[in-house]
Amino acid sequence: MYSNILVPIDGSETAAYGLLEAIKLAKRDGARLRLVNVVNTAVPAMEYAVAFGALDDLPQRLREGAETLLKQAEGVVRENGLQPESLLIGTAIDNTGELIVEQAKEWPADLIVMGTHGRRGLARLVLGSNAEYVLRHTPVPVLVVRKQPKD
Repeated sequence: MYSNILVPIDGSETAAYGLLEAIKLAKRDGARLRLVNVVNTAVPAMEYAVAFGALDDLPQRLREGAETLLKQAEGVVRENGLQPESLLIGTAIDNTGELIVEQAKEWPADLIVMGTHGRRGLARLVLGSNAEYVLRHTPVPVLVVRKQPKD
């Protein structure tokens, strides 16, 4: 049913659940997986600058962390018998959702599988929602995965 599944990852628990769901679908359908991580230096740079003073190497640190994250996710995919593709996208503005939608169009994906934190109220207003942006703007179906409840 699906040939190209795009999986945005950010190191969160919900993104890990999304990756596992994408792996299940890819194995079922014989689909390719593309893992995408967006390195956004806009908001973290301000937070680190306030907490620690100016950090000239912050973008490099964030990029290295994202590369490590992608390698770990690639390992999970390989452990499940699949060969992933991965892409690291850098940005200095808060446009993660836009970049995910753009990548889905360019690749081209026929499904996006992503985790969501399910924030509500003020937290959603302040932090925004990449999943919501993707849902509203993408031309392809989206499977949104939430954190699994603890038993």
